[in-house]
Parts: sequence; C-alpha cells; structure tokens
Amino acid sequence: MEVINFKKELKHLYQASSKEVVVVDVPSMNFLIVDGEGDPNTSQAFSDAIGALFAVAYTVKFMIKRGPLAIDYGVMPLEGLWWADDMTKFTPEDKSNWKWTVMIMQPLFVTREIVESAIIEVKKKKNPTALSKVRFECLSEGRCAQIMHIGPFSEEGPTIEKVHQFIDTIGQRRGKHHEIYLSDIRKAAPSNWKTIVRQPMQ
Repeated sequence: MEVINFKKELKHLYQASSKEVVVVDVPSMNFLIVDGEGDPNTSQAFSDAIGALFAVAYTVKFMIKRGPLAIDYGVMPLEGLWWADDMTKFTPEDKSNWKWTVMIMQPLFVTREIVESAIIEVKKKKNPTALSKVRFECLSEGRCAQIMHIGPFSEEGPTIEKVHQFIDTIGQRRGKHHEIYLSDIRKAAPSNWKTIVRQPMQ
C-alpha cells in the first residue's frame, strides 16, 4: 500500500516560518467546504460545520485506503477563510458579523463521485447536522504571503498586521484572509497553537 504524507509533499504550503513573511504560489486545490456566518467562538453552526467536514474527510480517506487505489494518507488540517460584507466591521471586538468558510484539502485522486459516496455513508452512520452543507470545490488562490503564528487566536493581530505590511510594500491585498490550523486545540496549550496566516496578493 502506498502511503503519502501531504504535509511533507506540500511543505511550502503547510509548514511556514514564524520569523518572516514569505511569498508562496498556491496551486488550485480541491476542498471539502462548508460556509457560514457568526462568531466562531459561540456559533453552534461553526462547530457543526467542523464536525461534518471531518466526518466526510475521514470517510473519504478510508474509502481510498480500502478501495482500488489502496493509498493511505493523513487527513489534512482544518482551514478557514474569514471576511465580512462590510470590512470596517471585521474586527476581533465584534465577531457577530463575520462570515467564514471552513474547509479541508483533498488530494487530486479524490473525485466528486467519491465525496458523494462518502457523504451518503456518513449520513447512514452519523448524519451530522451540517452534512447537507458540505460541498466539494476547487479553490484557486495563486500568489500569497504567509507566516506562522504561534499562540492563541486572540493574539493574532500583530502577526496579521505583519503580513499586511509586507504585502503593502510590494503589491496589494486581494481575496479573503486565510488561516490553516495545524494544532489540535483540544490537546495543545494555547501558547503552543500553530496557525498559518495567509493572504492572497497581487
């Protein structure tokens, strides 16, 4: 059986320096995706979305492992896109107007048909609340700036500002604020949480 470590294969995208902002070219990639809105700290919809995503992602993984491809791989980390319709209200003080997309990257050999079969399987076994909102979609970000933030989410402000200042010196920001959550926050201390902060640019 072939075993693939996509965090290692895509090291430039899923391992980042915490010391300096770097530019990366992000290829088009497929994701399991759920959209929503509201404060992620208090929104049940946010928790439901994550639960549904991981249920489908793990089901896809085991279908690939046990199927004709016989490939084993680790489920990729949770990622999030964040924005507000009125970006002047996109502040950490009031997250009630925040909109979000949570997602998990899928290898190229994962097809829409496999995902649809996995969703049917999950519905039979668990049927999580947000399952009907899960979709399979390609995301194209292209040129981005990114850095690793180490610490709690509440202290990301200076890290995000560092990325923005970097971009402002060589181009301009575009697209949505993107975060990749590399730590299991249920187990790791907040001071050790690792989050890649990424911003598309042009």
